[in-house]
Amino acid sequence: MAARGVGLLTRLSLRAQRSQVQCPLRRLLSCPGTVAADLRREEQSSGSAETDSEDRTPKKRFSEVQNERREQAQRTVLIHCPNKIDEKKFLKFLAQHGPINSHFFYESFGLYAVIEFCQKESVTSLQNITRTPSLGPEAAIPFKSRYFNLKLRNSSNQTSELSSIQCSNQSSPSSKKLYQLLCCAESVDDQLNTLLREFQLTEENTRLRYLTCSLIEDVAAAYFPDCAVRPFGSSVNSFGKLGCDLDMFLDLDEIGKFTAQKTSGNFLMEFQVKNVPSERVATQKILSVIGECLDQFGPGCVGVQKILNARCPLVRFSHQASGFQCDLTTNNRIALKSSELLYMYGALDSRVRALVFSVRCWARAHSLTSSIPGAWITNFSLTMMVIFFLQRRSPPVLPTLDYLKTLADAEDKCIIEGYNCTFVRDLNRIKPSGNTETLELLLKEFFEYFGNFAFNKNSINIRQGKEQNKPESSPLHIQNPFETSLNVSKNVSQSQLQKFVDLARESAWILHQEGKDRPSPSSNQPWGLAALLLPSVANNVSLSKKKKKPASERIKNLLDSIKSSSAENSTATNGRRAISTQA
Repeated sequence: MAARGVGLLTRLSLRAQRSQVQCPLRRLLSCPGTVAADLRREEQSSGSAETDSEDRTPKKRFSEVQNERREQAQRTVLIHCPNKIDEKKFLKFLAQHGPINSHFFYESFGLYAVIEFCQKESVTSLQNITRTPSLGPEAAIPFKSRYFNLKLRNSSNQTSELSSIQCSNQSSPSSKKLYQLLCCAESVDDQLNTLLREFQLTEENTRLRYLTCSLIEDVAAAYFPDCAVRPFGSSVNSFGKLGCDLDMFLDLDEIGKFTAQKTSGNFLMEFQVKNVPSERVATQKILSVIGECLDQFGPGCVGVQKILNARCPLVRFSHQASGFQCDLTTNNRIALKSSELLYMYGALDSRVRALVFSVRCWARAHSLTSSIPGAWITNFSLTMMVIFFLQRRSPPVLPTLDYLKTLADAEDKCIIEGYNCTFVRDLNRIKPSGNTETLELLLKEFFEYFGNFAFNKNSINIRQGKEQNKPESSPLHIQNPFETSLNVSKNVSQSQLQKFVDLARESAWILHQEGKDRPSPSSNQPWGLAALLLPSVANNVSLSKKKKKPASERIKNLLDSIKSSSAENSTATNGRRAISTQA
């Protein structure tokens, strides 16, 4: 069983190597009039899993980060380079077109350079001296993009002493390295923060995601000027890990947007447009055309699939240069609003992201989640469960969505497709939590809470932060925070939910036991989070039918016994009230 847990981590590592930026070399240079300094500060913040609670630096709104990243991407180009290149001469050549703000290199089917200029005009200047390649008997489809291919005029003159570009690894750690890091950590808190640092998106990876969206936007803009292609989901909500897909949507809301200041007198101008029976048909037609264009003309876009009859029509493709698997939808504004909400929750308390990453990794190690659609619990559902649990602490670690709504002002009001998506968008107006519980305690209590949760009758609702009666018979009911009539976990089967409960109880038991007798870090024995990622007794229950009780029930009884005998001591020591649960 140990081999299965290690194999899972190996698969994570291999997928990250295949899908992500592996080898960036960054040169961050100052450039007047840019957001480089802000981005460097943001990188320092996102690169550290542990945030000083006394930090009083104003936090940026989600929309501000999105706009800065998008503007940065528009000044950036992607260049496929020879494997060996003189970096100084290469940068000097590019600097003829304008000052370079920053750059890095990575490997994905070859060596690539991401070059951020200080002005957009530099990109145009570089495009103007770039030629369409001559392919001999084959014909090239001319397309003026920001994705270039660098050729050396006299490659034979390249000396053997020319060293390859030095690249730093941007893939997730191997299973062996991860276990070593976790086993050598000083505490369970340190383990959770270590896992977060190793698996979270890097600065370079984030920039490449925005650049990929910007390159797709260039293609779509040929049909829809003033459109925007925006990333959403795990790429922007602060919970994305190395290897995650890139979700993006084609935003057409700015096209022909009515501006009162531009009208005068009694005349009103409207564009001539094609009419179709419904919004869904319009979406299908738009994505069909964009999908065909990406397939036929989009540089680096391969494996294009037009999945137009899905509940949410989309175009799926691989962006070969970046290595990302991409899903493109259109006008998916509720999904972007959900991304903003998760971004805010992740930014409110440094413990939130560490706990979510660890629970997700634990679920993946035990095959509770899968990249293949099915009856498994999704990462989004797990994130909702962590947020709900943190809302239930005393005092709460996170506020409810309804509370965030009460802090909103007129500027924050947001109605999308009839759904009220209003909440305060300024992070600085939300009072920090007074909860000081450790990550170790929170992880242990998370497993104990959901190991005893009454899933048969209660639902999870982050709007109100309290259990409610289930409105339907699905095994697991987690209310969509905005489309409140939807259950985001409707796909989960009873057997998968029971597996989750069994594993949660077992994990709580392991952490309770280790609190008494923890191996020393020097022993190199799996403990804490590392022990939770190992295969489970609960998975082998079917092989032990002679047992009078299922393993999870015996573990639950033992946990109840431990809690009863140590309740007075725990209360006196920690001064905290445990969350009440229902069996």
